[in-house]
Amino acid sequence: MTRLRCAILDDYLNLTLEIADWSKIEDRVDITVFNQPFASTEAAADALKDFEIICAMRERTPFPRALFAALPKLKLLITSGMRNAAIDIEAAKDHGVVLCGTQWARDPTAPLTMGLILELTRNIGRENARMHAGEPLQKFVGIEIEGKTLGVVGLGKLGTKVSKLAQAFGMNVIAWSPNLTPERCKEAGVGYATKEELFSTADIITVHVVLSQRSRGLVGTDDLARMKPTSYLVNTARGPIVDEAALLKTLQQRQIAGAAIDVFSVEPLPVDNPFRKLDNIVLTPHLGYVTQESFSNHYRQMVEGIDAWFKGDILRKLA
Repeated sequence: MTRLRCAILDDYLNLTLEIADWSKIEDRVDITVFNQPFASTEAAADALKDFEIICAMRERTPFPRALFAALPKLKLLITSGMRNAAIDIEAAKDHGVVLCGTQWARDPTAPLTMGLILELTRNIGRENARMHAGEPLQKFVGIEIEGKTLGVVGLGKLGTKVSKLAQAFGMNVIAWSPNLTPERCKEAGVGYATKEELFSTADIITVHVVLSQRSRGLVGTDDLARMKPTSYLVNTARGPIVDEAALLKTLQQRQIAGAAIDVFSVEPLPVDNPFRKLDNIVLTPHLGYVTQESFSNHYRQMVEGIDAWFKGDILRKLA
């Protein structure tokens, strides 16, 4: 049997080969791991043109139609998750590429969201950095989240999980999304609000909707302007859901107390991005799904998917 080449993309942490057992397919596949993001679609095409199999991590590397056209040898593409907005699914079909995914055991983004809320309100990371720098006394005065109102934009599985965690901290929770109903809120045990009510009354707003053409720019200038000057915005969903230019201006003018952002329109976030210069924003490099358990689960399923494909079976095929 002719051995095929498999590329594992965007392994920033250099743990792919250790966190899953690839021996199951090593007799049929030569694996190459890419630890750095590609600078452009052209760079990706040049690096990947000789690979028949590619394993992609979420939306780190985009796969537009132009990239599929530049990869004539590509036969199988497996992405972590059962949805990847950075892959042109129709282009994959047109080029005869089998497109598969992996399933989540659970989503670790909800606890991260609460961690970001605690960082915004209790300055844990800032005080830790000051302690390590030799500063003798505390500098920041925190605020208590018990009794505060959390506004949840998007009450799906993740938004509901965040709501329950927030309630365990003693927070009041209200929710809104374009299709959300009062009945659904009642089922989840949270209050229903209009978009205007949520942005004008919540002490902390957290975003948990899926990125689509409809949700792109869902949180815009008018919404940010309605927020209280003491309120915070948290986004662990996708960068383009929040108008980044509007958020930047809002933070620069200190119209709200601050923000915590884990996702961006361009990732990795460029080193010269103006967000990096602000002292009223907590920045994390898309940590929502980055856990040992999550990565082990996804890469294990990728191995299973490749093995099954060799045997004529297709696991977890995407539309």
